[in-house]
Amino acid sequence: MPWQAWTPTQAAARLNGLRTPQGHPVRWAVAAGWAIDLFLGRITREHEDLEIVVLEDDVPTVLAAFDGPGWRWDVPTDGWLHPLMAPAYQKTHQTWLWSELVGAFVLDVFRDRHDGDTWICRRDPSIRLPWAQVVATDSAGLPYLVPQVVLLFKAKHARAKDLVDLRAALPALDGDQRRWLRQALERAHPGHEWLEIV
Repeated sequence: MPWQAWTPTQAAARLNGLRTPQGHPVRWAVAAGWAIDLFLGRITREHEDLEIVVLEDDVPTVLAAFDGPGWRWDVPTDGWLHPLMAPAYQKTHQTWLWSELVGAFVLDVFRDRHDGDTWICRRDPSIRLPWAQVVATDSAGLPYLVPQVVLLFKAKHARAKDLVDLRAALPALDGDQRRWLRQALERAHPGHEWLEIV
C-alpha cells in the first residue's frame, strides 16, 4: 500500500481552517513518531506515514472535507482495506486518506474517544486527561500529542522504531512527564519491558 505522506505542515494547511457545524475548530494533533520530532524540534528519523489524532465528535468534519473528487477514505483492518461505510469502521480507530493526485495515501486519522474536552485513552479508558494537557504546539504552532502519551501508545507494539523514539524522547522528558508515563504503562501494560528504562 503506497504512501506519500504529508508533512505536519501540509496537514495543518488543510486542517487548521476546518470548523465543526457547532462552529468550533476541529480538535486534532500530530501523533506517533512525527509528534516526538515536533516535541524535540528536530527530525530524528524517516517517517513512512503521517498519523494525526482527531476527537471523535470532530471526525465527521474532517471526513467531509475530503469527500469529493480526488480523495478516498479507506479503513485498514487485519491487512485489508475497507470502504469508509463498512462495518470495519467500528472495529478500528484508523482511517486512511488516499489522494488520486499522487496515487498514494497521504494521511492516517486516529479517531480518539472523549467526553467533552476530556480525552479518553483507547489503551485504557480509565486514563483520561483534559484535551489541553494532551496537546502541545511547536514553535510554528503545529499541534502534537505530548510525548508521554505518544510513548504510551508506542509501548503496545514496541517495534524497533518505537524504541528509537523512546530513547530519543526520554532525555527531554521532565519529571512529571516521566512519572505520568511510568504510571500509565503500569496501568495499561503491567510488567512492560520499558518500565526498566522509563
